[in-house]
Amino acid sequence: MEKLLFEKSCSGRKGYTMPELDVAQISIGSQIPDKFIRKSTAALPEISENEIARHFIRLSQLNYNIDKGFYPLGSCTMKYNPKVNEKTSAMSGFTNLHPRSDVDASQGALKLMFELGESLKEISGMKGVSLQPAAGSHGEFTGILMFRAYHLDRGDVKRKNILIPDSAHGTNPSSAAIGGFEIISVKSNDRGRIDIEDLKSKCNDEVAGFMVTNPSTLGMFEYDICEIEKLVHSCGGLMYMDGANLNALLGIVRPGDMNFDCVHINLHKTFSTPHGGGGPGAGPVCVSERLLPYLPVPQIVKSGDQYDLIVDNPKSIGKVHSFYGNFGVLVRAYTYIRMNGADGMRAISENAILNANYLLSLIKDKFELPYNERCMHEFVISGDRQKALGVSTKDIAKRLLDYGYHAPTIYFPLIVHESMLIEPTETETLEALNEFADAMLKIAAEAETEPDTVRNAPTTTYVRRLDDALAARKLNVSWFSQLD
Repeated sequence: MEKLLFEKSCSGRKGYTMPELDVAQISIGSQIPDKFIRKSTAALPEISENEIARHFIRLSQLNYNIDKGFYPLGSCTMKYNPKVNEKTSAMSGFTNLHPRSDVDASQGALKLMFELGESLKEISGMKGVSLQPAAGSHGEFTGILMFRAYHLDRGDVKRKNILIPDSAHGTNPSSAAIGGFEIISVKSNDRGRIDIEDLKSKCNDEVAGFMVTNPSTLGMFEYDICEIEKLVHSCGGLMYMDGANLNALLGIVRPGDMNFDCVHINLHKTFSTPHGGGGPGAGPVCVSERLLPYLPVPQIVKSGDQYDLIVDNPKSIGKVHSFYGNFGVLVRAYTYIRMNGADGMRAISENAILNANYLLSLIKDKFELPYNERCMHEFVISGDRQKALGVSTKDIAKRLLDYGYHAPTIYFPLIVHESMLIEPTETETLEALNEFADAMLKIAAEAETEPDTVRNAPTTTYVRRLDDALAARKLNVSWFSQLD
């Protein structure tokens, strides 16, 4: 097992040199209240520099990441993060700018955010934007708050329900419930799309809105979206689009053209900013003209060559994030959009769709395919055929670790039994797709001839199979707790 720094500690070793003090030395007691002053020396490891370096390099190699290998996590769009994004976000003019700087001293940052917002409005076909939300789920919550403000502003107090497809992301009902609404599920039909008749039966004067992911989490476009939009708007509801799968639509079709009222855009998915590890992320929201008065403040506006922040908006839902959002993430997304341009945006989606359909064609004969048709940027297969042999989808996911791959999304969407949701993205090469497909086909063969090999996986990883529930509920992140 990997030893922790405290276990490596040896009295007298030192891995740092402090710089000479370049300010006047002062008494700590004169600056910090006595109750906050440490009474004993901090229990820190004593270790040499080379051991510190080796320790953290080993840990980084144990962690699977998008720079290390293919990451087919469906609906999460785990695409490669170009290093040019890191270069621009690290420019001193951005990193040294204090968020409380005066507007006159922040013109460059304000210009970048304004132009990013204009790009997102063009990409989405919407009329307004806020860059504040820090994640897709945060964008959902922001949109739901604007839905509520819109209805209450019109005196329409009966609007208590949010309609959500049964294939939706789990954050959709969570965001709507936190926003004070009741959740009404809408069924999928036998083609994996929204059941229009079921939707009709639930459209009434209590509907505040319908949250739709398009393409859906099944990787299929909602062909009836125009009829769906008319049904919801005709009963007085609003249309919300979960933008998690926007990577399939860039330059091809826009949420605004489908008459959505709000869409959140995951910059850490579609626009290549870092993803995972708890953030920081970014989930800007774009809105139709209906919701413009309710956008969070401040709003960035341009007058001539000058940029300013407007906070005077009496109908706004207020701030949803300190300052103006996770600025470093915004710089990365802006870089990505400017580097690719309009033609590049469309090529991104076209190649994502091509990669998904190619990968599907390689493996579909060995797995159950619940919806046998062309997919968009991701697709769902089922492990039911392997389950009949005693090998579960979870076993397949664990066995993929032995082949050096992160597993796809498993057991989601919930409406497909033993589901695997696979999204290759446009950044993967033909060779990478072939190699992953080969691993999946080998596992399918193992399920037939040596199922115990799959059931006992992983065997080559740093740790063997964990108790997932126990590991999540009793997460041990403190070295000291191991002393008990």
